[in-house]
Amino acid sequence: MAKTNKKMAAALAAVNAYLMQEEEAAYQAQLAAARPAPQGPSLWSMASRQDIMNYRRLIQMKAF
Repeated sequence: MAKTNKKMAAALAAVNAYLMQEEEAAYQAQLAAARPAPQGPSLWSMASRQDIMNYRRLIQMKAF
């Protein structure tokens, strides 16, 4: 009888661990879906920086 109880307890513990693992995976998937996608710098700011660098280069070429 004691062996049966130990086997039953081990089986229940394994099932409980599996269910907890499934819940955690579902929770992580839900968190990942809720996060917004990472955004890079705006194209306007990149174009502006590029223009500033071009003007500085032209000024340096004119000065030397």
